[in-house]
Amino acid sequence: MGPLPRLRQAVIAARDLDAVAGQLRAHLGLAEPYSDPGVEVFGLRNAVFALDDTFLEIVSPTRADAAAARLLARRGGDTGYMLMFQVEDLDAARRRAGEADVREVLDISLDDIAEVHLHPADMRGAIVSLSRPQPPQAWRWGGPGWAERRAPLRLAGATIAVSQPVIVGDRWQTVLGAELFEVGIRVSADELEPGLTEIMLGAEEWREPLAIGGVRFVFEGAAASQTEGGTK
Repeated sequence: MGPLPRLRQAVIAARDLDAVAGQLRAHLGLAEPYSDPGVEVFGLRNAVFALDDTFLEIVSPTRADAAAARLLARRGGDTGYMLMFQVEDLDAARRRAGEADVREVLDISLDDIAEVHLHPADMRGAIVSLSRPQPPQAWRWGGPGWAERRAPLRLAGATIAVSQPVIVGDRWQTVLGAELFEVGIRVSADELEPGLTEIMLGAEEWREPLAIGGVRFVFEGAAASQTEGGTK
């Protein structure tokens, strides 16, 4: 477990869940994903892959009125969807979000996790989840036995592209209570505001970037700084 807050899970929205899951497994060497029946209430199917103690999820809509279906229609194809952060003090994070006029769209309170989802129109770039699992090393959304299914990779960061990167970056830092570089988040400028465009993965060795599911996967290996000057 690293210091908190930390990026714990990244989510892609895809029209064809099985096709994108198959590509990820083939290119990243991932094990069998977990399919959470609980996402049916949101009109979704999903596949969750364990990467060390972090996670990569794909969601696909099963109803035309699902939020993911509307996003896929707006973007014209597969796209980045959501970033989920583990925080130490969820109540404090919720207060910071409220003071920044960021609305909550979902409040989850279970024995092993408390979580809120923040409105993407307020946060910009992606749906943001703030989570407090109990115990801290647990992660309900990974499914039973996720530790036995984890791949030798880790979720290291993400890039969001928005039209007002300074304003959005300040808002994310305020809500998370941390500098963005501390949680691996980069904010770039794009007038079209495509949102979550890159997912950074820590790997034993640097690899060529991959484009799967509407996002670019960038690898941070031991040789990355010499090969590309880092992930840009």
